[in-house]
Amino acid sequence: MSSPSTPRADVEDLVAAYRADLVAAGMFAGHPVTSLARTFLTRVGTEGWERMPLEAQCALPLKERRVVGWLMVTGRVRPAAGYLVACRPYLGEIAAHHHRAFHERFSVTSAELGFDRIVTRLQWSALVKVAALAGVTPEQLTKAIIEDGRQALAAAIGRHRPDSHGVKALTAALFGAQTTLFHLGILDDPPRKTNRDRSAERATAWASVPSRLASTLQGYIAQMRLSLRPSTMVRVEGVLREFACFLAAKAPEVTGVADLHRHHIEAYKLQLAARPSARGGRLTKTSLAEHLGALRTCFERLTEWDGDDVPSRVLVFDGDLPIRDDPLPRFLDDGAFTKLLQAARADPDPFVRLAVEFLARTGMRKGEFLDLTVDSVVQIGAAYWLHVPLGKLRSDRYIPLHPQLKELLDDWLANRPDSLRTPFLFVEHGQRIRQNRVDRAVAKAAQAAGIGHVNPHRLRHTLATQAINRGMSLEAIAALLGHRSMRMTMVYARIANRTVADEYFTVSAKVEALYDAPRELPADAEGAEMRKLRAEMHQRMLGNGYCARPVGLDCHFESICESCTFFQTTIEFRPTLQRQRDDAAAKGQIGRQRIFDGLLTRLDADAS
Repeated sequence: MSSPSTPRADVEDLVAAYRADLVAAGMFAGHPVTSLARTFLTRVGTEGWERMPLEAQCALPLKERRVVGWLMVTGRVRPAAGYLVACRPYLGEIAAHHHRAFHERFSVTSAELGFDRIVTRLQWSALVKVAALAGVTPEQLTKAIIEDGRQALAAAIGRHRPDSHGVKALTAALFGAQTTLFHLGILDDPPRKTNRDRSAERATAWASVPSRLASTLQGYIAQMRLSLRPSTMVRVEGVLREFACFLAAKAPEVTGVADLHRHHIEAYKLQLAARPSARGGRLTKTSLAEHLGALRTCFERLTEWDGDDVPSRVLVFDGDLPIRDDPLPRFLDDGAFTKLLQAARADPDPFVRLAVEFLARTGMRKGEFLDLTVDSVVQIGAAYWLHVPLGKLRSDRYIPLHPQLKELLDDWLANRPDSLRTPFLFVEHGQRIRQNRVDRAVAKAAQAAGIGHVNPHRLRHTLATQAINRGMSLEAIAALLGHRSMRMTMVYARIANRTVADEYFTVSAKVEALYDAPRELPADAEGAEMRKLRAEMHQRMLGNGYCARPVGLDCHFESICESCTFFQTTIEFRPTLQRQRDDAAAKGQIGRQRIFDGLLTRLDADAS
């Protein structure tokens, strides 16, 4: 080591750079500060500090640790992750002074994205630590460097602070920081939330399966990935892997699909029915049907493809799949729907207002709503239309946009930060809004309205029910909702069938008329039983007995003289004949009535 009286060139160069950075940062750079730095660099130096044990590094005085912090943020010293976790070096504060221009850009962009000052400070501190580990400046960071630094810091937190929430806080801070770096133009892609990598677990499970069986099923999975959605293939791969592992454990004699017999399927069905689901309890009928349906589809495709390892017989039948319930879509009645809209419009959160109004008045699916872009609104003629992007059925469509919804969109876009680098319409904190945010928005409005829990898809059912109740055609409803077939739309006709309703209310009016009839009859009114007896037996006294002819039955003998060919009458008997004719008509005696009609006609003809 050189004598203290002999200045070292390398130390003086570092001291000069330290003084220049302090001056550029607007900080005090006088003799006491530079003298302290010179003494530390002469006595310990950068290499000497790196060789010191962690306890000794943390035991240095704060003033000397600030010099070490400057060496770190300028890339002259690369600390270990343990030092950054255990010694609290306050690198964020030091880097904010020595990278002032970039720190200001970072802070402004973070604030525009909606992060508050404390969150911004935590993001900056996490970024600076990762940059110090890699020996680069924050502007030189990449996603790979950030991920490597996160893993190193997480491991150090596990060693030094195993009971803390440091790993979770670090991950959240770095995720937000990467979002800010993306909108600053430092990173090419925004960060994405990912689930835990289970590829090693899946590979281990497949390794336990006989090679021929695994090769056949994995080949089928690879082919189906080309035509089905990734989310669908996650389920299909899980079902086939579970079935293959079941065979490996319970039926080791099965080395390929060609070795499968019916009793293997029946045993697997019993295991499915008994095993717990991921959320607790047993598998639902829908889950059982999906598992067995995936198996049946796999066996059918393998048979159609006619490969080397195919089923030797039909293994899964229609009767194996549980019969699913077919409930009607759940919707809100007019009263509950009104309360929901009123609660949403009174909510201070602009996204709650926008999400509830849009979903309720357009019938869009939740995913379609979140996939809207800033150019989704188009003007055709004098009206505005909304371009709904590709959704569940892989088709897009245009739907008319209500003027009130257009105003809500305009207000949302007016508050959109200029620094956003994403085309999607609904963004918060620089990230696309996720589906659970929509769920919470609708549930919040429903809770405020006092109508219980409501999910976003129920608003779609509500719009369809409202439309069909108010006379909208099924074809128009299908176009509005983006249905591929009328069969999907006919579900709502089961809820609100106008023909059934009209006929029901017509019959109900007649039934209610019976209920509304007076319970006490007037004295001269003939009751139902009396009318029945009179219709069954109407006794009339004759010269030597009684006539038991019912009232409604015609009797030609009452007018036997009038029907005789020798019967003659004149005009003076016309009133009597008319009364007899009317009496026959009142009694429903059609034959007798015709006789008197003929007599009256002849009298009128003779008189004329």
